[in-house]
Amino acid sequence: MSKSFAHTFFFEKVLFLVPFLLVFSGCDTFFGDHVWLNAPVETDNAHDGLILVRASKVKNSSGGTLSYLGTYAAKAKASERPQLRAALNYDFSMGMHEVTCAEFKSIMGTTFDERCNGEESDLLPVTKVTYYDAVLYSNERSKREGYDTAYTYTSTSVDVTGSCITMEGLVFHPEVDAYRLPTEAEWIMAADRDWNPSGEWNALNSDFEPKKVCSYARLRGDFCDMGGNVKEWVADWLGYFKDTTITNYVGGPDGGVLGERVIKGGSYRNDPSAIKLYGRGDVYIVTSATKSDYLGFRLAFGKIPNAVWMGRDGHARDSRIIPMASATVVKNNLDTYRTKLVFRNDVTGNLAYVDYVNGTLSVTEISDSIDSFHPDISPDGRLVVYCTGMEGVSGKSEAYIRALSTSNAKPLKVKVNGNVSIPRWRVLENGDTAIVYVSDAGNNKNDGEFKSKSTWLVKYGNGRFGTPQKLFDGAYHGGISSDNRLAVTGARLLRARVAPAGKTLADGRDTVWYNGEQACNVSLANDGSKRVAFLDFGGKTGAEFVGKSYGTHERLLIADSTGKLIKAIASPEGFSFDHAEWALNYAGSDSDGGFIVATLTNANGAHTKVVLVNVGDGSILDLVEGDELWHPSIWRQKINVPETSKLDPDSAGVYLYPSDKWESVIMRYKMNLLWKYRDSANVAILGSSRPMFGVTPLSFDKKFFAVNFGQTPNSIYMSRDFLNNYIFRHMKNLKYVVVSLDIDFWHKIDGPGGDNFFYTDFENYPGYVYDRNHEFWDAGYPDGLLEYTESSVGSSDESYYMKDRGRYANANCGSWREEPEIEQDSVYLDDHWNLIDDSKAALMTIIKEAAKRDIRVVGLIFPQSPAYAKTGAFGRYGLRRSSAKKLISELESLHKEYPNFVLMDENKMGEHDYTDLMAVDEDHLCYGGSYILTSRLNRLLLSWEAEK
Repeated sequence: MSKSFAHTFFFEKVLFLVPFLLVFSGCDTFFGDHVWLNAPVETDNAHDGLILVRASKVKNSSGGTLSYLGTYAAKAKASERPQLRAALNYDFSMGMHEVTCAEFKSIMGTTFDERCNGEESDLLPVTKVTYYDAVLYSNERSKREGYDTAYTYTSTSVDVTGSCITMEGLVFHPEVDAYRLPTEAEWIMAADRDWNPSGEWNALNSDFEPKKVCSYARLRGDFCDMGGNVKEWVADWLGYFKDTTITNYVGGPDGGVLGERVIKGGSYRNDPSAIKLYGRGDVYIVTSATKSDYLGFRLAFGKIPNAVWMGRDGHARDSRIIPMASATVVKNNLDTYRTKLVFRNDVTGNLAYVDYVNGTLSVTEISDSIDSFHPDISPDGRLVVYCTGMEGVSGKSEAYIRALSTSNAKPLKVKVNGNVSIPRWRVLENGDTAIVYVSDAGNNKNDGEFKSKSTWLVKYGNGRFGTPQKLFDGAYHGGISSDNRLAVTGARLLRARVAPAGKTLADGRDTVWYNGEQACNVSLANDGSKRVAFLDFGGKTGAEFVGKSYGTHERLLIADSTGKLIKAIASPEGFSFDHAEWALNYAGSDSDGGFIVATLTNANGAHTKVVLVNVGDGSILDLVEGDELWHPSIWRQKINVPETSKLDPDSAGVYLYPSDKWESVIMRYKMNLLWKYRDSANVAILGSSRPMFGVTPLSFDKKFFAVNFGQTPNSIYMSRDFLNNYIFRHMKNLKYVVVSLDIDFWHKIDGPGGDNFFYTDFENYPGYVYDRNHEFWDAGYPDGLLEYTESSVGSSDESYYMKDRGRYANANCGSWREEPEIEQDSVYLDDHWNLIDDSKAALMTIIKEAAKRDIRVVGLIFPQSPAYAKTGAFGRYGLRRSSAKKLISELESLHKEYPNFVLMDENKMGEHDYTDLMAVDEDHLCYGGSYILTSRLNRLLLSWEAEK
């Protein structure tokens, strides 16, 4: 938008207010480019459309200069409690209004919002933009005006509309003077000066559609539409709060395993009572790929000096551990998304890890009072063992095992007598899992001292330890070969224990390799090749092999099973290697030469990077970057696809992209459930998040094998298409279908703007398109599809979606809420009853298709907060109560014409018996309520079984 255009527009909207402003403001009114009342803000003349905020002068609603994030309200969401105080010691600029259709098109050339194509649409806020779209817009405007960019990334992917849905390697640089999204603290500082959602476009005055920016008449205000019109992206990851004050707070260091983002403000579809200044999200989980017709953004400009992040552990930090390689890049190198990296953050002494199956680049730090060195990931990738002592240092060392997850479970101490140093996992010939360790990991230069130490093994399984067994003398902590013929170690000398022909290491002999020169960080490949990686100190033997001299740890050396050097890989210019370890590969040998994970040390001696070294071609990939990163261990599990499979690995089972929307994550696991239980299931549960939270498959009678396909967001059309495309075709033993009848959101449409995944997102994913192009495998399930689906990108919290056959297992109990939210005006459907008829028609299609297959259908109305009975709305998404009674009566009567259908109304217009302790929120059951509802559903199905 040009400056003259912006000014003309603003004056058109406020000119009629001038007489009122003169009356109410007297001599304090300021007339310049804009109209303010006692407002310590000013137009940013250097950046069109932005207002300069001098943080030291801004007064919030309490008269202070702090920005208050979150709340102390007991019934607020966990992510909104407690209140965090943010002190900003810098000035910044922020957009007067949300970015408009015209502004977005002027920079990006197009928009993904069909509402932007109508007449007089230029001044509407642009919506249906992902976080990534906002990043691209910010960067492009920065470049056009000659600035550096606040965001860097390695690659992008777009959906069928052209909207960006994946941005790999994305890093926000708060220190750069550029256009960007405002932080949550900045946004609140601006909004808190005049917070009044009732005086904005909301559900009570908007006719449920966005309005032109700054068009709501207000007697006071500079920033427009912060409490209404459309919700807005801000810069922050969704970190958790702590009751403290942080200067220059910029959110969480990452979005956790779900990659959650913060959105602020209210929209045209929200009741003003539900629009809270402390609100940070939406009805559903918000990720960077989320987009909605009520979500837009406004710009900010300016660097943030000395930015501070706060992790979910409640610790503030002025630096981050930043993932550098995306999940896809790691997959392209290691040939699998099933990869985990763990390392020591030497600044805190804690372990940190990245789970690449999650797709979202999140570094999770495990806060602990136990010092942690030399972590090693278990063969199944679920556990990590580590010790409290270091290689090369004698003395006391204990070892612990813990899950590589966000659980708060305490670590389990390895129960043996004596020291446990440098523990490593080992799979025995009989399949048992064990831990190999040494009694001391100190300097091994002296023969006598070395042989006085020993190597041990203790079995471990299901949380229990066996009896420790001494394997042999000598502290061989560099690894033992799978055939028990070679063991190696370092920490001054490169020592090896070699078994003679036909013997094992118990009868082996000790030897010193590498001509007795100094070596350390010795690691034996576990792929059967018996290659040994190590670092040296620029010695004669290494220099002769390389052909020139080099400095300490500037070459990663590889020897064969006899100690002969076979390869040397140079460290990047200005760095040297440290802490090198072979990648853990429990799926056979590496035909590509294998991989080694290591740290890089800069000229100042700081371990600033963890890298992946491709032994085959010598290339080096940056994995993570930080201040002091030590002792990395990387694990991978390759895909095991049947030899009979003829599927395309680039398409089969690819139902998700890295860092994708939460609804797409859910669907990826619903497809996993489909292919896994296609021959077992006889009960399928479909619908919205209500059944996803509220029906427990494992609680059914043993006669029933139930799978929960609940999905959010959802519509009855989504359930119809899921059944027709997949479930009816492949679940050959299906007898019963349970469909949630969410009549309060039967206002949804089967097309653009609706919540039918098979219409809105289907084309974006190769897996679904591949299925469709093969008639959804109507001729029969193809070998390997389950394996490809299981190995595709997913979530590190996949147990939430899979362990209970589809019931979302992270639904914590809350309450029904005494003042439940009403997301849509209850009278909206009075004038749109055709939408009810369309939804009912979709249900009829399900019933008829089921009847053809002799399948019975339960239409299930889930309980909602009893407090809705005190309102005019049936439930969370409206529908007049009198209209709901009429519709429920119609649904009950369907049984007369279609005997295979029955309505199960567990809401009873709010007069149900599900207590407050059984609810997550106003329209979802937690486990207790789920158990009760499932038992009632189970009785219904048993009664049908008895009829047979």
